[in-house]
Amino acid sequence: MMIDKPERSETTGRCFGYGGLGPREDEARRWVRDAIALLNRDAHRSADTHLIRLSLPALLGIEIYLKDESTHPTGSLKHRLARSLILYGLCNGHIGPRTTLVEASSGSTAVSEAYFARQLGLDFVAVMPGSTSASKIEAVARYGGRTHFVDHPAQVYEAARQIAEETGGYYLDQFTYAERATDWRSNNNIAESIFTQMSQEPHPTPNWVVMSAGTGGTSATIGRFIRYRGYDTQLCVVDPENSVFYDNYLSDDCALTGKVGSAIEGIGRPRVEPSFLPCVIDHMLKVRDSASIGAMMALSDHLFRRVGASTGTNFYGLCWIAAQMQAQGEQGSIVSVICDDGNRYGSSYYNPEWLAERDIEPEPYRNQVSHFLDSGKWVPVQ
Repeated sequence: MMIDKPERSETTGRCFGYGGLGPREDEARRWVRDAIALLNRDAHRSADTHLIRLSLPALLGIEIYLKDESTHPTGSLKHRLARSLILYGLCNGHIGPRTTLVEASSGSTAVSEAYFARQLGLDFVAVMPGSTSASKIEAVARYGGRTHFVDHPAQVYEAARQIAEETGGYYLDQFTYAERATDWRSNNNIAESIFTQMSQEPHPTPNWVVMSAGTGGTSATIGRFIRYRGYDTQLCVVDPENSVFYDNYLSDDCALTGKVGSAIEGIGRPRVEPSFLPCVIDHMLKVRDSASIGAMMALSDHLFRRVGASTGTNFYGLCWIAAQMQAQGEQGSIVSVICDDGNRYGSSYYNPEWLAERDIEPEPYRNQVSHFLDSGKWVPVQ
């Protein structure tokens, strides 16, 4: 005699399972199969984003490239992560045809997850800090998602768990599962895409890949892929103010916590997230918020379009690395990432009043980066 498996409660949701052999179980299994096929079709259509080469004649022998993740259907790097997290939940038996999806997010991940939830016909709840940009909140709503706000970024975790428990839903938990939900060996992840697109460039193996960390999942994927393929590339992770990742890298203390959240949406955390893997990182930099936003503005000037502040963090770190290579007479290539579209931040990072209220002064760093791009000379900000 066969006995149906009971539902199993976990911190991340419920195992809805397939139970026995009745028609409802067959229907649920077909739904999961169809859901996975839908997500795989999306990956086939949209996974390869453009790799932009910047024309910078002043940087002799150094080629600069930016992987433009803003061209995904949901406008950010987190499109890849959202798809991977939902696939992870489906394949582990946590997501079924009536599961409510719940996430703790400062914006972009929630937007992408709301997009996929809508395609799958599932309810979605995003738990966000109240400081999240209005455009991201509106985007979640446009995709049919709901939002729940908390006062402090550190409160998102418990609130998301509680909502998942109350709804019988599944907490996607990007901060825990980002590093394991993505197939870091291949499957056209961002690392494989970068190295494939670089294969015909003058310096096909980058000297450096420069990346910031939010969950730590992307840096973990890139660092693992570099080691797996045996490349000589080094990984530099750039951390914003009020994030503990840099301090964790230096001290190996995983219990570190911060009192406030990062002002740069999508990156930096007030605690050491489980998906942050310092052992695959070769070097880390700490970047002031004013420098992140100044570099964001300088790069936007160069590209003739807006990028977001996390891209500015990446780009400031890239310019610093390029300046060190230039000073040492090294040649080669550096790759970084355009994380999302800057038009999401018209009311914040591109708003002088918003910056003034927070004592953020980007102009000295905007001038520093612009001068470097034009002249190849890195002049420290006084």
